[in-house]
This record gives sequence, C-alpha cells and structure tokens, in this order.
Amino acid sequence: MAVTRTSAAPPLPAHPDPELDATLGGGLPQELSYALGGPFHLLLPDRFDANLAAFSEVLSEAGVEGRVYYAKKANKAAVWMDRCALSGAGVDVAAAGELQDALGHGVRGENVVVTGPAKAEGLLRVAVLQGCLIAVDALDELEHVIALARTTARPARVLLRRLPPAQPHSRFGLDDGQLESALARCAEAGEAVVMEGFSFHLSGYDTEQRAQSAGELVDLCLKARVRGLRADRISIGGGFAVDYTDAGHWARFLREQRPEQYHAGKSFAPADFYPYHSPVAGAGALRAVLEAHDLAGRLRTAGVRLLLEPGRALLDRAGCTVFRVQGVKDRPSGYGIVTVDGSSLSLSEQWFNSEYLPDPVLLPARPDGGAEPYAACVGGATCLESDMLTWRKVLLPARPAPGDLLVYPNTAGYQMDSNESPFHELPLPPKVVVDTDGGGTRWRLDRHPLA
Repeated sequence: MAVTRTSAAPPLPAHPDPELDATLGGGLPQELSYALGGPFHLLLPDRFDANLAAFSEVLSEAGVEGRVYYAKKANKAAVWMDRCALSGAGVDVAAAGELQDALGHGVRGENVVVTGPAKAEGLLRVAVLQGCLIAVDALDELEHVIALARTTARPARVLLRRLPPAQPHSRFGLDDGQLESALARCAEAGEAVVMEGFSFHLSGYDTEQRAQSAGELVDLCLKARVRGLRADRISIGGGFAVDYTDAGHWARFLREQRPEQYHAGKSFAPADFYPYHSPVAGAGALRAVLEAHDLAGRLRTAGVRLLLEPGRALLDRAGCTVFRVQGVKDRPSGYGIVTVDGSSLSLSEQWFNSEYLPDPVLLPARPDGGAEPYAACVGGATCLESDMLTWRKVLLPARPAPGDLLVYPNTAGYQMDSNESPFHELPLPPKVVVDTDGGGTRWRLDRHPLA
C-alpha cells in the first residue's frame, strides 16, 4: 500500500550515532531476536562511563569538589552498579531493594545517598549501619534516624532537604520553620548525627533556577556552621536534560503535528512531551549551573562540596530497545498498524500520558531497495486498545514484514523498565550488555540479582 508523506507525522530522528549503527548493522540484533524469542534491550556501558567522566570533568574544570551519584531509578540493570563500583561513583537510591542491589554489586555505603519521602524502617536501618548519606525529608524522619543512630551506636550522616521557595507546592522538603527546628535538633543530637549539609528536589531543567536554589543552600551551610554543624556539602539532585534530536526537527514537529497524524485521532499536549531537544544538556547543563550566579566561585570560597544525582543524563545513548514485527494491518485511511512482539509497558513514556518521540528505526529482514515509504503506528501484542508504543504515524522507508525489527533509540533513561509488567504472561524483555573490551564486540545477558 503506497502512502503519501502527509499521512505521517513530521519526522523526529534521533541524533546520528555511528557507533550504534555499527552495532545494529552487524547482524547482532537479528541473532539476539532469534535466540531470545522476543523483544530485548541493548545496553552500552561504554556510553555510561563516558557520560560519567564528562560530568566529573566539568567539576574538575570549575575547580569544584564534588561527587556524581547515579540515580538508580532511571534503569534497573546490574551493569550500571558494576560501573559505579569500579569507578568509585556514587549511587542515589530510594528503596531498600535499590540499596541492597547497590551494596551487593560492590558500591560502598559511604558512596550511597538515600533519597525519597517517608523512608521505610528497613531502608533507614541499613543506611545508618552502612554509613550512607540520608536526605532527611521530614521532622519525624529525623527523629527516627536519630533513634536508629543511638540504637546501632553508629552516627547517622544526613542532609536536610529544603523545600525550594521556587516550587513551594512540592511534596518534598522542609519549609523554613521546619528547617530551623531540624537544625536545632541536629545540634542537640550531638554525636548521633553528622549534619553534612542540605539538598533539594527541584522539578524541571531550568539551570538558572537550579543555580539560584544551590546558592541559597550555600548560604544555609554557612549559617549552620555557626551552630557547630559540619554543613560542608549540598546536593542539587538531577534535572540535567538529554538532547535526543536536533533543533530543526524538534521545532518542526511541535509546529506541524496534529491529531489526524495519530491513530484514532489521539492527541497530546505539547507541554506534556519531554523536551526532546535541549541546547544545554548533560554535562553542559552542569557547566551552565556552575556558571550561573558564579555558583562555582561561591562553592570554592565557602568550602562546600557539590553533589549531583543525574539519571537519564548518565544513560544518554547508553541503550536501545528492539522489537520484532509480528504483523502489519493496512488501514483504508492510508496508514498501517504494525504489531510487535512486546508491549508499550516496555516503553514507559505512556506512563506520563505522553509519547516517546524519537522515531523507531526499521531493520528489514530482507532489504528491498525498490520499496515505497509507508506510514504506520506501532501497537503492542496485548488485547488493550491503549497498548500503543507509537500512536503517531511514523514514515518508515518500507512496509514492514513479519520478522523485521523495529529499534527504538536511546531508551536506557527511564523508558526500559520503569513500567514493565509481564501482562498476558509476556516475559519481560531481557537486557543484553554489549562489551567492547579488547577492541572486539561481545554480548552477555545482564544478570540482575533481584530480577
């Protein structure tokens, strides 16, 4: 069935990635699809290492002492814990299972920061025993931590999480009155608590706002020291954007996309899309934060260490997701529905009532140089109308056939496993680690001890 380009949504290709293209072009995806019998995720740990190094280099260039903590919630794979343990990087966890996994892969307790609201008893107990840094989110939580420290005879390392004035409706953090009470309580607690500084949870990717909030924490550190508290570090969390596509494609997509370019007239509010193009992203966003309001200079002068907790940004280009085409249905209105061997639960943007926008790439089992373009949306193999991996009609280079592969690029950050479920008894897609040690390319299954 021939289609016209007006049938499809505007293209939104991911940035060119020659290394990934070389991996995908060598026949590995087809072999893995055959061997594993279903969809799978490819993991590229070298990219994680490079992203981590880039953040560390920005801190070094600015003359700022600090530590990068990988936000574990962004992807559950064991390989990231291995990389953090070997490099000495930190890990940000928010649940007992995450903490156990990090420790089990060799991450030292002193290199773990424990975040999240109203932390469970077991999580706090292990965190105190292992010397983890705990971001305290409420006054009753502080009392709980102090009690655990006295019971275990281990001093508790804490940050006090401040409710940012820029986002007063956040459910995270202590307001000014609560913060004052918490500081007094830390001073009273004596050796049971080491109050190492402050943190905040700030939604969004505004580097100016993050720098402003960080500067306020530096001032709080100086005031806390007057009370005899250590207060020598601040955490600014994550919020470092990932740049998935170029500015021209992104602007065109936002300008031209409309409901008739989606299956069933589905529509999404532009504000609900992740900002798939960001001119300041990753380690560059950290550089912008340090430059704003001379934050780097203020940190150096005050002797305050900077902690940060990127997740998605450390996983930029560190993985992709591969589905096999099971069937194709031509619609009389001029587009097709491609059904793949998995579900949208393995592409988690639907969780946010949104759409994962970087275009999937077709890997035909038998390339046909004379094929015509084909507009199609992509559905999952379940019986739910809402199980759509791609609602919009993407223009593919040819009509897919059963056995072809669809590759969704750059899915390691939050997409792979935030929302996965073995619905319909479909197995969870395995994660396949691509190693390039020694100059060759080898693969292995990511063996997660908690899977």
